[in-house]
Amino acid sequence: METALAKTSQQRQVVFLTMLLLLWVSGSEAIKYSVPEETESGYLVANLAKNLGIRVGELAARGAQIHHRGNKELLQLDAETGNLFLKEKLDREVLCGATEPCVLHFQIILKNPVQFFQTELQLTDINDHSPEFPDEKMLLKIPESAQPGAMFPLKAAQDPDTGSNAVQNYTVSPNLHFHVVTHSRSDGRKYPELVLDRALDREEQPELTLILTALDGGAPPKSGTTTVRIEVVDINDNAPQFMQSLYEVQVPENIPLDALLVTVSARDLDAGIYGNIAYSLFQGDGDSQPFVIDEVTGKIRLSKKLDFEVTPSYNMEIAATDGGGLSGKCTVAVQVLDVNDNPPKLTISTLSSPIPENSPESVVAVFSVFDPDSGDNGRMVCSIQNELPFLLKSTLENYYTLATERPLDRESRAEYNITITVSDMGTPGLTTQHTITVQVSDINDNAPTFTQTSYTLFVRENNSPALHIGTISATDSDSGSNAHITYSLLPPQDPQLALASLISINVDNGQLFVLRALDYEALQAFDFRVSATDGGSPALSSQALVHVVVLDDNDNAPFVLYPMQNASAPCTELLPRAAEPGYLVTKVVAVDRDSGQNAWLSFQLLKATEPGLFSVWAHNGEVRTTRLLSERDVPKHRLVLLVKDNGDPPRSASVTLHVLVVDGFSQPYLPLPEVALDPTRDEDYLTLYLVIALASVSSLFLLSVLLFVGVRLCRRARAASLGGCSVPEGHFPGHLVDVSGMGTLSQSYQYEVCLMGESGATDFKSLKPSIPTILIPDNYMLNS
Repeated sequence: METALAKTSQQRQVVFLTMLLLLWVSGSEAIKYSVPEETESGYLVANLAKNLGIRVGELAARGAQIHHRGNKELLQLDAETGNLFLKEKLDREVLCGATEPCVLHFQIILKNPVQFFQTELQLTDINDHSPEFPDEKMLLKIPESAQPGAMFPLKAAQDPDTGSNAVQNYTVSPNLHFHVVTHSRSDGRKYPELVLDRALDREEQPELTLILTALDGGAPPKSGTTTVRIEVVDINDNAPQFMQSLYEVQVPENIPLDALLVTVSARDLDAGIYGNIAYSLFQGDGDSQPFVIDEVTGKIRLSKKLDFEVTPSYNMEIAATDGGGLSGKCTVAVQVLDVNDNPPKLTISTLSSPIPENSPESVVAVFSVFDPDSGDNGRMVCSIQNELPFLLKSTLENYYTLATERPLDRESRAEYNITITVSDMGTPGLTTQHTITVQVSDINDNAPTFTQTSYTLFVRENNSPALHIGTISATDSDSGSNAHITYSLLPPQDPQLALASLISINVDNGQLFVLRALDYEALQAFDFRVSATDGGSPALSSQALVHVVVLDDNDNAPFVLYPMQNASAPCTELLPRAAEPGYLVTKVVAVDRDSGQNAWLSFQLLKATEPGLFSVWAHNGEVRTTRLLSERDVPKHRLVLLVKDNGDPPRSASVTLHVLVVDGFSQPYLPLPEVALDPTRDEDYLTLYLVIALASVSSLFLLSVLLFVGVRLCRRARAASLGGCSVPEGHFPGHLVDVSGMGTLSQSYQYEVCLMGESGATDFKSLKPSIPTILIPDNYMLNS
């Protein structure tokens, strides 16, 4: 059946180019085999692998299939050996009828790549049928006036065999009056006519019985017989004659029952009963003709439905017989016209689903189309939806492959419903649709994707071990095992960060846990990377950054730097009795290892010997006087200060201050606090002490003399001048006093004091501080 080319704006049409894929046989001719009919099943037809020129094992590897248009499995292929066998006994007359030659068409389909091979199997006829007459007895009326040489037609025998195995000759039983002559029709079939050799005499012999035998051309020939009874009738001079010897009629196959096809007409010149004509179907192509004839009017009507696909034409012999037994014949040829009454048929031979994504031009299906109608009614156009990424390609006659136009993406679309539409070119056109579902299988072409490129997690210090601090999440657009994600920690970039002892991750859901308690003062924040890996092969992965911030907890009390609380002797501050209100006595310096508001320190005076004499500034820890000192105020004061942070709950520390009120720094008694010596340093200074002792013994006498001379000279000079410099006796305390009322006091100070002559112990001439360096730990923050 031919393939038509059609294009519309709505659908993509397939260009029916006959493009045969590479065949290993020479040219593009079909592979032809020949087998006699009625051969037993299992008969070895041929070795297909040898004929195709391919290896034996390749047929099985490429999934060789045999497809027959009628969908009846007549042949069987052993893919392992390549042998082609008959699956059942084949009857040529059943499969092909009167068609000669009887050729069955098969297609061999191979996959990977898809290839088609056209195969033809010809069934040769054997003489397996005997001729058969339509009637066991025939009646022939011959007038006695018939002259020798007159010919009388007889009904022909039927033989389903073809060629030389069909009816070849007729014979009649020996008699004195007749012999039989065999004639050929235009289609090659034989029919008999009885020839009169000797005149008949009704009075002598009114009736004769002959045996007519039909012989075919087989070896040995087969035969069939019928009885011909001849009645000798009285004289009837004229036989009926038809107006036409051949009537040709064309009728559509869908003509309704009882429809009038044609009217035949004959006339007889005789009068009376010899002129009365009766019409009858003398003989047709078979026993069951779909026609009837009115014996009086000669009208031929349809008695059974016509089917062009079963029988495209009919030939009938019509007899007109008069009352005297004479008859005439004519032929009626009925040509059945095809109408488009059969929709196309679609047969799927191979369907591959699912199709791996990203595979270029994968063959999805192999199918064939068939329309038993003829002409334009049998020409077909195949198409699929226009928006799909698939193409139809023509291969052998009416065989097509459905293939992908481009690589598919499962993540974009995982399933396609493809409707194959087959339309014929008849009027009106008939359409067949077949929908196939193609699944797209996943391959691992997408790496996991985190919901965020980086995560910031917060955890408060002093947390409980194995605390869940957050969850990271990744998605994978693949499916199945390709989308199964496992999480893992990547080695930290900082080699000093022991990540394995800090963090753990749930490999299945990405939950993060802190393994031990964190200390903000030791570790404020740290970073690490997390990997998400899918289960594909090869596996794909992606990374995300996790930033963990440790939140401070108020777990450290304030620490007092000055005055030192761990000294062996209490800290004593000097306060001049003449100090003005607001005089800075000292400044408490404290730090807090916490951060933020947990490190905001405030100072408070808890206890004091004279509560109204001193005050402390809450934000900087400065201790100042609130009024002038009086004679009634005690010389020694003890102050207890509270240093408190701003945490929740707050933490605090207390510090004790000793304040000594002095009338002036020249007064003889200024107690020097005992300084506890570090016993571990004695050994370090032992050698130094010995050297100093030896040097002191050597120079002691010289120093004593020089001192004596100096004192004497000083006294003389003072008496002669207005005033002089005197050095106060005794050791001046090592603790410091800010006489200006400003600034911050340190841990240790030394002063050189020069008093004016005759000034007593209250006036300073000069004051020169010597400030040592105080070492403060890095982790502490001074509150100034």
